[in-house]
Amino acid sequence: MSQAISLNSTYLTFEEYLARYDSTDTRYELVNGEPIEMPPESDENLGIAKKLFLALIKHVAAEFVVWGTEVEVSGRRATCRIPDLLVHTEESKAALAGTKRATITRDMPSPVLVIEVVSRGQVNRDRDYRYKYTKYAARGIAEYWIVDPEMQCITVCQWVNGLYENQRFAGADPIQSAVVPALVLNSSGHFCLMQSLDKDNLGKPETASLDSTLRRNGGDGFFTRKCLDACDRRSLPLLARTLL
Repeated sequence: MSQAISLNSTYLTFEEYLARYDSTDTRYELVNGEPIEMPPESDENLGIAKKLFLALIKHVAAEFVVWGTEVEVSGRRATCRIPDLLVHTEESKAALAGTKRATITRDMPSPVLVIEVVSRGQVNRDRDYRYKYTKYAARGIAEYWIVDPEMQCITVCQWVNGLYENQRFAGADPIQSAVVPALVLNSSGHFCLMQSLDKDNLGKPETASLDSTLRRNGGDGFFTRKCLDACDRRSLPLLARTLL
């Protein structure tokens, strides 16, 4: 996640934060009662998140894998975090039904997995490796993935008896996830973003169909054709049907 900007405001309760920042286009996190403006992510981090999304929805229903959902966590004062990706349980997804804001409050069931893509810089590393780590563990979230492009590794933190136990995966080592055990994934493929597209396939019916399907499912502005390199093109029609 990218570097946050403090607004130096008075401390807010969680209810005041929800009311005051209900209809703004700017993203904020609430950290110990202080609203923190979240600048846009880097192109590198967005590309990694796209690839992870496409990998996850091969094993999890697409509507359960989301970005932009807030999670209220514990803190000295009211605190709310926005993971780069989040995987719902059936209960946490159902708890948001009919709400006008995708915010998982402390009285709602927790998601089963949160993912943060670490931005460069020590402040960002401390936030994802230390502060969010303790908050997500206290919330009882079953797994927390720390995806670190600078170190070229993914740390999978699994919740066991109130604490996280960590496994670090790098290179070709396959990630081991209790939440998505069938997932075949290693860190190396997600840090090598393709710089060019298979131009011979652009514009073909199956590619155009997938592009339009992604847009219908909220991908406009988040997905681009660049994310198609994460899929074997033979699987694109199946992926498109899954998202319909």
